[in-house]
Parts: sequence; structure tokens; C-alpha cells
Amino acid sequence: MIKEFILPDIGEGVVECELVEWLVSEGDTVSEDQPIADVMTDKALVQIPAPHAGVIKKLHYAKGEIAKVHAPLYSVDIKGNSSPAIDASSVVDDQMDAEVAKSDEIISSEAVTSVPQKGVQVEEFLLPDIGEGIVECELVEWLVSEGEQVVEDQPIADVMTDKALVQIPAIKSGKIVKLHYRKGQLAKVHEPLFAVEVELELPAAVREESEKIHTAESISASGDIKEPVAQGKALASPAVRRLARSLDIDIAQVPGTGKNGRVFKDDIERYHSGTSAHTNTMTASPEHDVSSSTLSAPGMNTGSTDGGQTIDRVEPIRGVKAVMAKMMTESVSTIPHFTYCEEIDLTELVTLRESMKKKYSTDELKLTMMPFFMKSMSLALKQFPVINSRVNEDCSELTYLSSHNIGMAVDSKVGLLVPNVKDVQNKSILEIAAEITRLTTAARSGRVSPNDLKSGTVSISNIGALGGTVATPIINKPEVAIVALGKLQVLPRFNADGEVEARKIMQISWSGDHRVIDGGTIARFCNLWKQYLEEPHEMLLAMQ
Repeated sequence: MIKEFILPDIGEGVVECELVEWLVSEGDTVSEDQPIADVMTDKALVQIPAPHAGVIKKLHYAKGEIAKVHAPLYSVDIKGNSSPAIDASSVVDDQMDAEVAKSDEIISSEAVTSVPQKGVQVEEFLLPDIGEGIVECELVEWLVSEGEQVVEDQPIADVMTDKALVQIPAIKSGKIVKLHYRKGQLAKVHEPLFAVEVELELPAAVREESEKIHTAESISASGDIKEPVAQGKALASPAVRRLARSLDIDIAQVPGTGKNGRVFKDDIERYHSGTSAHTNTMTASPEHDVSSSTLSAPGMNTGSTDGGQTIDRVEPIRGVKAVMAKMMTESVSTIPHFTYCEEIDLTELVTLRESMKKKYSTDELKLTMMPFFMKSMSLALKQFPVINSRVNEDCSELTYLSSHNIGMAVDSKVGLLVPNVKDVQNKSILEIAAEITRLTTAARSGRVSPNDLKSGTVSISNIGALGGTVATPIINKPEVAIVALGKLQVLPRFNADGEVEARKIMQISWSGDHRVIDGGTIARFCNLWKQYLEEPHEMLLAMQ
């Protein structure tokens, strides 16, 4: 049976520790109580023993990485019959308590866990595959809290992949023991997302053994306090060690100003700058060590304003924004763009749409201008199929796509998404309108499905909805063209009789891949599209 060893509480207030040394390798056969790893908390160096004999299947951290309390440390294939009702971490609690007692904090003798009448098993929920090629996702929101009882299929978390917002449900009923990530952190596919405690009946023999273990824990916890032992390395928290490594400083050479020589971040910074430890009288305070982490962490600029501290805000680029940054950079660096601008008189189309809107608009179907833009574009694509093509990486092959999957850029709460309406060439205007309504609603909430984001062939960016008339849109690679719609304006124009009229005018801007589309082609294509939009009866006659 494969079981995760959950790193237990190893000291009051300790939530993480540094993996100093693995004493085994993956594939090793270990015996009960055999030392597995040395970890360093901010209080002591602790050796982790094996609670069960078995074969080491996976070591979840590399040397020097930070391991989380209540998260899996390693997995082991347990040999023989062992009860899943006894927490694997309980076997090492005695040694943990004894080791931490060597530090500068006293372990309370009152922390005795009651013996459960029913067996409980802590199970790790491994984040499953949530999309082709996706290896990580951002934790957007926890929908539950630690200690909360949940039922099967209850939503637990919202996570954001590079394509969509996905809701993760519970697969079993139980109590949430641990949420392994904070909001905004990146969760790894096939690694634990949260731990849940589920109940199961304990045989009498196992319950008796559990009582013995808890009795032994209470005896151990009430033992005498021992003097601190000499540390083989500097006493410092994992955050301080990370800062030292980032500055390429040997932390063992840094004079610590804390109790028992503990090194604080201020000590690291003074050592780095070469200043004296007496320049700041607050450095001996552990509380100051915590607060200074927000002021002096790498990547944060600090400065003084009227005697105070000012901090530049830094946030990671993740999820959809990270994908957009990557794709746009790749598009601009690999595709020679050119832009073609035109204006379209939409007066007649606006009148037609207004006459139809009241009759055909419902909660599931909003008859906006976009369905007309898409249908007329599809009709023009039949005459100019190169606009609906795809070129390979070395530009040696051009594939003409039979499906007109027209995308539309949506400014969602999670960033820019471009869902597409599939097979516009086979849909009526009302069918296109219903699909646009569905996609827009889903995209704005961040819950558009990955399939709706795949296989686009040409894109529309309606930047005019937010303002602006002319843009230079970036091609949504591997497509070869994109158009930006400006805002609809009422402007004076001369009619055929030379008289000035108020007309509804929209500026549009095409960007094309100049490797496969020349200026004449996109101009002729745009003229046909413009004709369908300016003279809606021509669009109706062209439909099949």
C-alpha cells in the first residue's frame, strides 16, 4: 500500500522547515524507526524516522527546499498489514517533541490527543489532470476552510489554468485537515492539493494499539526540559536562509544577534552591507525579524519618505496573464505584422438590428452587432480562404482550414480570453448570437471551457466597446489575421447628392501575417466584408 508520510507539527508556530539532508534514496528499503531525513526548523535540527518498514517511492523535496508542515514529505510502499487508522506521523511525535525541546521554546505537557472511538484516515487529494499539457494551476479561491466538514462532490476550490477557471470538488465526505496552498500560489498536477480526514471503523486490537501510542505520547510530552545542544549549522528560519542564499552569503559566517546566536534577516543585510550589528537596537527581537521580511525581501524596493518606509507593489504574473505575455511575445517576435485600416458605415445594419432586437433577444440570446460581424466575415472568408489559414513554424506549408472558428477577445476577470464560435459557416445569425451569449457569459466569469478556447482560425477584438477608434492588434498565433473594431460614432458624411448626413461610422484595423497575406489581398477581403456590413441585403443574398 502506497502511503504518504505527512510531516507532523514539529514545534509551536512552526509551519515549514528546510530539508537539510535525505538519508535515503528513492527505491531504498527502510525499516521501522530508520532515519529518513534531517530537517531544520527555526528552532532545531530534527531527524525524521520511518514509522513503518517499506520501500521509498517518492521524495517530495530536493535538498535545500522548504517542506511544509502537514504536507507530504515522502511516500512509501508499506510492507505487511498496517492499519490506515493510525496516523503515520504519530509514531515520530515523541522524537519531534524531544528534539524541539532542545530549542528556546518549551513544549506544553498538556497537549495530549484524545483516542478516537472510530478510526480516521487522513487522505491526500491529488490534483488531477485538468487539461491537456497542463502541469500547474493558480489557486484562485478556497471555498472551504481547515476543520470544515464537507460532503462528496462539494466544491472545494477554484483553480485557474492557462486556459480556464476550474472548480475542484470533494471526492469523499470528511473533515478538511490541511489546505496545502495559499490563495495565489501555484498548485502542481498530481501533487496533494488538500488533506481530508475520513472515518472508518477500527477493529478492537487496532484501537487498543492506538491507545498505547497516545499514552506513550503523553508520557513523553511531560518529560524534563533539556539544555540546548550545539547546532551543527547556524540557527535561522527558512526565510532567513533563503535570503542568505539569494545574496550568496554563507550563513554560518554571519554573527547572529538573537537568542542562542539565532540569525535574523537584519543580520544578513548588515553582513551583506558590512555595517555593525549595533546600528539597530531592534534586531534582537524575533518579532522584528518577522516584520522586516515584508520590507527587505528580494524583489522589493524600499525607500524613505518623511522618515517612513515606502514599498513598491510586486505581484507574480500567473495564469491567463502569463500565457498572454508568452503568446503575444512569441507572436510579435515570429510573425511580421502589417496593419490595414478602413471605416465602415453601419447605419443600415444598426437599423436592421434594432428592428430585430426586441423580437429575438432573450436571456439566452442577446442580438448584438457581433453575430452580424461574424456571419459576414465567414461569407467573405469563402472568397478569400487564405485569411482562414494556418502556416507551419518554418513557413514551408500553408493549411487552408475548412471550419470558420471565429474568436472574440473578452476582457474577463482573470485576464484576456479569446473563445471562438465553431463552424460559423454552418450557423444562422441567431445560432451565432446564442453561442456568443454563452461564451461571453462564461468568459467574463472565467469559467469558459478549454474546448471553447481551442482551434480558433481568425479573431475579432472589440476594443471599441471600451473606447478608442484605431488599434494595431497582435495576431493570435497560429492564426494569420485579426481585426480590431473601434467604437461606433455618429459622424458627418456626404451622401450621393453631396449633402451632409449623420452616419454611424466604425473604424476597423486589420493585422495580417505578411508571410502569407499581402496588402492587396487583405484590402480586397476587407472591401467584401465591408460591403456585406454596409448593405445587409447583400449579406442575406450571399447566405446559403
